[in-house]
Amino acid sequence: GINAEYMGVQEGVPVRGYMHWSLLDNFEWSAGYGDRFGLVHVDFDTLERTPKLSAKLYAAIARSNRVL
Repeated sequence: GINAEYMGVQEGVPVRGYMHWSLLDNFEWSAGYGDRFGLVHVDFDTLERTPKLSAKLYAAIARSNRVL
């Protein structure tokens, strides 16, 4: 994840960007709807979307251009 990327930068790896796996919780072929690793929680019954703490952290990292 982003921590491993940060450690690489500290060791001189020329990192040009980072993209999180999924914005929204979604269907995964190997796990169905069970695993939720999007930045935004999706209630699959109502389709309501709620940003997770990870979304707020990711936004802060992007704004500050550094790992907090």
